[in-house]
Amino acid sequence: MANFKIRISFPEDKIKEPLIYQIGHEFKVVTNIRRADVREKTGWVELELTGEAAEIEKAVESLKAKGVKVEPIERNIIE
Repeated sequence: MANFKIRISFPEDKIKEPLIYQIGHEFKVVTNIRRADVREKTGWVELELTGEAAEIEKAVESLKAKGVKVEPIERNIIE
């Protein structure tokens, strides 16, 4: 199993979408919200993803494709 920590930033048009829930169901990853600040028009979440490295990568790419900004908190996936 691998762990990967990311910070995702939501634009106003995505703030009400259940994106974290979606990736938890679309991919074999466990999502763990570590910190967050979500407001009416914008927000960010520090998220820990646990699972196989390939599934984590797919989940991250899915978030990017859905229009959220994704930045790694730690540079490498930890096995």
